[in-house]
Amino acid sequence: MCTYIEVGGHPEDNIFKLEDSHFENGRGKSPYDPKLLTASLLIDGELYSGTAADFMGRDFAIFRTLGQHHPIRTEQHDSRWLNDPRFITAHLIPESDNPEDDKIYFFFRENAIDGEHSGKATHARIGQICKNDFGGHRSLVNKWTTFLKARLMCSVPGPNGIDTHFDELQDVFLMNSKDPKNPIIYAVFSTSSNIFKGSAVCMYSMADVRRVFLGPYAHRDGPNYQWVPYQGRVPYPRPGTCPSKTFGGFDSTKDLPDEVITFARSHPAMYNPVFPINNRPIMIKTDLDYQFTQIVVDRVDAEDGQYDVMFIGTDIGTVLKVVSIPKETWHDLEEVLLEEITVFREATPVSAMKISTKQQQVYIGSAVGVSQLPLHRCDVYGKACAECCLARDPYCAWDGASCSRYFPTAKRRTRRQDIRNGDPLTHCSDLQHPGNPSGGGLEEKIIYGVENSSTFLECSPKSQRALVYWQFQKPTEERKEEIKVNDRLIRTEQGLLLRSLQRKDSGLYFCYAVEHGFMQ
Repeated sequence: MCTYIEVGGHPEDNIFKLEDSHFENGRGKSPYDPKLLTASLLIDGELYSGTAADFMGRDFAIFRTLGQHHPIRTEQHDSRWLNDPRFITAHLIPESDNPEDDKIYFFFRENAIDGEHSGKATHARIGQICKNDFGGHRSLVNKWTTFLKARLMCSVPGPNGIDTHFDELQDVFLMNSKDPKNPIIYAVFSTSSNIFKGSAVCMYSMADVRRVFLGPYAHRDGPNYQWVPYQGRVPYPRPGTCPSKTFGGFDSTKDLPDEVITFARSHPAMYNPVFPINNRPIMIKTDLDYQFTQIVVDRVDAEDGQYDVMFIGTDIGTVLKVVSIPKETWHDLEEVLLEEITVFREATPVSAMKISTKQQQVYIGSAVGVSQLPLHRCDVYGKACAECCLARDPYCAWDGASCSRYFPTAKRRTRRQDIRNGDPLTHCSDLQHPGNPSGGGLEEKIIYGVENSSTFLECSPKSQRALVYWQFQKPTEERKEEIKVNDRLIRTEQGLLLRSLQRKDSGLYFCYAVEHGFMQ
């Protein structure tokens, strides 16, 4: 059963009331099992939902319900259309300036169709339907006539020409641009292999998506009944085209010729996959104890251009804040990890993320609760110009006194920021103390130890990309020597552990953090 929740007309109304006077059948709107992955979108009073229609969770479909029209769905019990899918999200993306061409795109993963892959495999998909699709007249009655799907590819080349595929689509975020017809698609993937564990982020352009949907259809042919590109005559109007004045004279899908409907029923899949921008992921993490689950992205104005900052949720309750920075060209991106933040007290998968640029917050959901995270925490980078510059956080700049929020409109002579190169020697050289041109001040600590026991020398740089090395100076000598780790001297991310202390261990220990030629 389904009903409505009253939330008021304005955010400040603070209303959250269940409507208990009006209930309706939830079939085709919501799954019977709350654990089942589904996606839905409410547009103009009509609900588009990708879900299971039966109690057993076997009859998966993309539905349109509510509104004034008869409910409509994908073809039933046809694995060519949907093959045990898990829906991720749905979005309305305009095709042209004419609203009649508007399309709904569903992102999901499903089992590969027989013949597509040897053995059982998962494929990530993007599916399209026209908003003004009302089904066929004699065939595909109350079924989509414009449904098409294509594979989303996210892989890296491997040895011997074998690619490593990230096929388990986890989440999708649309980064809107000035042109609403062409958002950038960010997608998070993980691997389905039990041997190799990894996650990746891929970016896609709508131009590439549309090119695939205008390309060859997948068709089974030959003695082995393999999938091949369809080489025959494609009926007019081309299946998958919305009925509108833009591309033809058909006013409704019910007016489409029978041969178009017949072709659409038997050819729902495209032969070519959609490849990511630059044909490879923008971020890969492998052999870690966690996987990516969610993503939101913010486009930030910095001193040297615009940057997309990704907030990536994981299955252990952490959020990675990552910025993509071009190296030599915009086609060669470097991912820089700005922060890794634990947002929940226990290791629980991040199951939902929403971003509010108005509130400057990311809202994170999980099975144990909801948390919020500010988009920027400039104070964690310290008060020194060099540390702020090395952080390479587009939200932050050194303002002459501390690392603070960067505003493009503010004019300050002392403001320093370098996202592309993170070069403090160039940007902060005139601000360093004359007696210490190479870096920040020396912090001294006196640590006492007991012979044959252990002690720990803490040294943890603020930047996650700094290289740390240690030197040791005996009390009676001026020469410093680099510390070699062994069974007694153990280096960790937080510092240096000295085990079984001996008298010869007493002296001066120097910890250096080096990044981009800057030493501290």
